[in-house]
Amino acid sequence: MCADRFAALGFTVERQSYTTGINVIGVRTGTKKPAERVVVSAHYDSVLGCAGADDNGSGVAGTLEAARVLSLQPHDRTLVVACWDEEERGLIGSTAYVTRAKAAGESIVLALVFEMIGYRSAEPMSQRTDPQLEAVFPDAGAQIAANDYRGDFALVVNDETATAAVTDMQKVATDIGLPIVNISLLAALTSSLDALRRSDHAPFWDAGYPALFITDTADYRNDHYHCLRQMPDVLADIDFDFAIANVKVVVGAAAAALDR
Repeated sequence: MCADRFAALGFTVERQSYTTGINVIGVRTGTKKPAERVVVSAHYDSVLGCAGADDNGSGVAGTLEAARVLSLQPHDRTLVVACWDEEERGLIGSTAYVTRAKAAGESIVLALVFEMIGYRSAEPMSQRTDPQLEAVFPDAGAQIAANDYRGDFALVVNDETATAAVTDMQKVATDIGLPIVNISLLAALTSSLDALRRSDHAPFWDAGYPALFITDTADYRNDHYHCLRQMPDVLADIDFDFAIANVKVVVGAAAAALDR
């Protein structure tokens, strides 16, 4: 699906084979700064026996739609869109890509990762939090508490070198009415807070590339995560308006980075 869609949108498509899996990568070369790359991505695998509509069908759909919108016009920098394999086995696919990119000396100016963007709840107390993270990031914790722990926001987590992208996202979010809770990490913390390393942005951080991910917070909100508690992760539980809003803010940030 990813390969066919990327090709139909005019991307040069690569199936990156590594030891245990295959990444699907689309490249659209920039017009002025072709050596500099902006990556938009999501993982396409799910846990065994689970349909994975939110984790991570929503993220793949977001990547495909971002690829469509961003391909409508040329950009200064090169756009890379990717569907990663084996995230659920330990970020294996994205690590293979980043390892190759770093060895080749590639310049990745920003990596944006969709990780579960389809589940929203306006019910008070529907959002769980991590006490350890609240202690480190009290402003984010206070924002969630002030909203009576409703699970109606997008969480954006970034390293300090990706703060410009977060600013771009927040501008779009304000325009469309999407609440965002942001956690911005100093470089020294990106390797130490495991709860914030649970998706394909982490290999980019480890290689020194600016990166962020956007999420509905997974099992902190969605009881269907990984089909636990005998609850299937299916399409009927996806909030399409919420997912679309998540895509819009990522497209805004990617477009700004591509032409900055």
